[in-house]
Amino acid sequence: MKKTNFERYLDEQMKDEAFAERFKRAGEAWDVALQISALRRKAGLSQKDLARKLKTSQQQISRLESPGYEGHSLRMLRSVASVLKARVRVVFEAEKPKRARGALRLAEAPGAYGARRVACKRAK
Repeated sequence: MKKTNFERYLDEQMKDEAFAERFKRAGEAWDVALQISALRRKAGLSQKDLARKLKTSQQQISRLESPGYEGHSLRMLRSVASVLKARVRVVFEAEKPKRARGALRLAEAPGAYGARRVACKRAK
């Protein structure tokens, strides 16, 4: 399938490690924002309704649902989750090791099973 201009541009930008890290963090913030918004709507609440239940402002709820906002506190997320009958789960994942540009990637460590080559005799 042919790549779009944007996909080619993004591929080029992702070669810059600083850009790639910012892009990844933005995606994580986007996930949180979408989840809060979806749970709020599923509960049948407006931002103003949720704010009232949390004793905060509608603007604060709007910030929590903004993909660019990175000031989420665990305390606030737990409060939101409690009102929306959900739970907060934080997962730390090990970073993938960086590999040299152009290096081959092996599916598994060499010799993982200790297999040996055995000569086979052909049947006549």
